[in-house]
Amino acid sequence: MTSRDVYINFFRFIFLVLLQVLLLNRIDLFGYVNPYLYVLFVILLPLETPRWLLLMSAFLMGFCIDIFMKTMGMNMAATVFIAWMRPGLITALSRNREIEPGMKPVIRDFGFRWFFVYAGVLVLVHHILVFFLEAFKFSHFFITLTNAILSALLTMVIIILSQYIFNRGKK
Repeated sequence: MTSRDVYINFFRFIFLVLLQVLLLNRIDLFGYVNPYLYVLFVILLPLETPRWLLLMSAFLMGFCIDIFMKTMGMNMAATVFIAWMRPGLITALSRNREIEPGMKPVIRDFGFRWFFVYAGVLVLVHHILVFFLEAFKFSHFFITLTNAILSALLTMVIIILSQYIFNRGKK
C-alpha cells in the first residue's frame, strides 16, 4: 500500500464516519430502512491490504460507529466479519480474472457485474448481522430480514452512485 493510499483511506474513513453519523443516521425510511454507507470503507480498501490491517481497520470503523450510535459492538462485529470474509470473496469472484498490481475493488477496474456481486454480498451480510444483532431474537425473523434487505438495497444504490460520481476516469 502506497503512502497515497494511506492518505486516501484515512480521509475516506473520516468522511464516511462523519457522513454516517451526521447525515445518514437521520435517514429512516418507513421507520425501518437505514443506509449504512460506512461499510464502503472496507469494500474499497486496496486489494493488497494485509489481512491484519484489514481487520484492524474494520474494527476501528465499527468501533467509531458504535460509539456515535451507542450500539454496543453490533456494527463493530458486523464490520469485522465482512472484513474477515472479504479476501475469500475476492478470490472466489476473481478465479477467472487476472488481478494486476494497483487494481482497486471498484467498478472502473473490475466492471459493474463483479463489483455489484462483491459489494452486494458484503453489504447484505453486514446488514443482516447488524439487524439481527440489534433485534437479538428471531420472533420477528421475516420483518427483521426484510428490513435488512431493504436497507442493503438502499445502501447499494448509494454505493453504485458513489462509484459513478467519484470513480469516473477510464483505466
